[in-house]
Amino acid sequence: MSGGTEPDRAPRNGDKPEPPRPGSVRPTSRRLLIAIAVLGIAVGLTMVKAIEAGGGIAPAVSWLTLIAWGFLAALLFAAARNTHQRVQVRRERIESSRAVFLLMIGKASAFVGALCAGVYAGFALSFLQAMGSSGPRNRVIMAGAAAVVSVLVVTAGLLLERACRVPEDPDETP
Repeated sequence: MSGGTEPDRAPRNGDKPEPPRPGSVRPTSRRLLIAIAVLGIAVGLTMVKAIEAGGGIAPAVSWLTLIAWGFLAALLFAAARNTHQRVQVRRERIESSRAVFLLMIGKASAFVGALCAGVYAGFALSFLQAMGSSGPRNRVIMAGAAAVVSVLVVTAGLLLERACRVPEDPDETP
């Protein structure tokens, strides 16, 4: 969102939007993630068409890819849960450098996951027309599964980003 306000906060002082606090980072925009995924779909479709037009064989998604993405998603979910418990539930202070590191890992994972989800979806869409034979069917299934696991990485990255938010102090008065 533009204007520097958080999405769930109304602007204060009439119509003037509240400027972001120094040292704060805005939450990742869902619109931006969707735009990145759409760009990824275009890249995936174009890459397969270009490789096949050049007489090559488009790459297939392997089981190892699915396992690696699944492992990354599990690590991110674990980090998000651990950070949420420490920061939001137990209200522990964590080192600022660690918090920034976790925040940037979460944001980067969301962006890369969105791009890869789009590319894998583009792969799946490019082979969808030839689903009758087993080769393209397997490619569609594997690429579709990789797209789903990539969406899990996006979700885990967003949860990690959210867990890094500094909780509002109910005892503090402005």
